[in-house]
Amino acid sequence: MDDETLLSAYPEVDGRLCPFEKGILATQAGCRQARRFCVAERLGVRCNTDAAHARCRTFIDLVRRQARFALRTLDPEAALTHANAVRIQVGALRGVRTLLAPTVPARAPIVDIDGLLRAAANRFEDLDGLPWPPIIQQIAAYEGGRPSRRSR
Repeated sequence: MDDETLLSAYPEVDGRLCPFEKGILATQAGCRQARRFCVAERLGVRCNTDAAHARCRTFIDLVRRQARFALRTLDPEAALTHANAVRIQVGALRGVRTLLAPTVPARAPIVDIDGLLRAAANRFEDLDGLPWPPIIQQIAAYEGGRPSRRSR
């Protein structure tokens, strides 16, 4: 299967593609609603429920609008590099967790995205009510994986 055919078939596999797919596949986050699937040789992540998918989609859209400065772009709809997509996804989740559980180390794994976002929506009455500075700070601080040195 060529890349163009794969890319057109990929969304047809399931309408609930996970907005945090890159973070999950990079093993930086997990979610009890996430299920992995394969299309040809590519691995993807889908969401089990409409409610969780809508909540995550809303949150990632809010993050993209709020994080323009951290991403060095004015267009919240601009395509992101893989590294920036992981940075947005994982950094934003770490920021939310910092708001809810300030004693948990920032680099600790995100165990359940859906549970984290439900807790945030309950605490702040809605995801729109989140205080953004701590979240943006975690996005800016996220460094991702470092390439390993080649042994000599």
